[in-house]
Amino acid sequence: MARVSFSEHPASVGETYLEHMAVAGSFGWAMLRGSLACFVHALLPFLFLKTGSGIINELHTRMVTHRRTKPLPEGVAAAE
Repeated sequence: MARVSFSEHPASVGETYLEHMAVAGSFGWAMLRGSLACFVHALLPFLFLKTGSGIINELHTRMVTHRRTKPLPEGVAAAE
């Protein structure tokens, strides 16, 4: 695994370190909520019928459909 600086990946997606920390953290909390809803749904199938899939759709929209188009700093390659 290659060593990267704390700011290299955030810069590659057009964010500062703190912006990226906030965005990634909000994704983590959403995934945790979705995961818990799915586990409860597995035990009690009449609860949280669409919560997990709704969170997945919301995160996909945030990450892919509405991705920021902020220009990258000069010399920074886009994330793959």
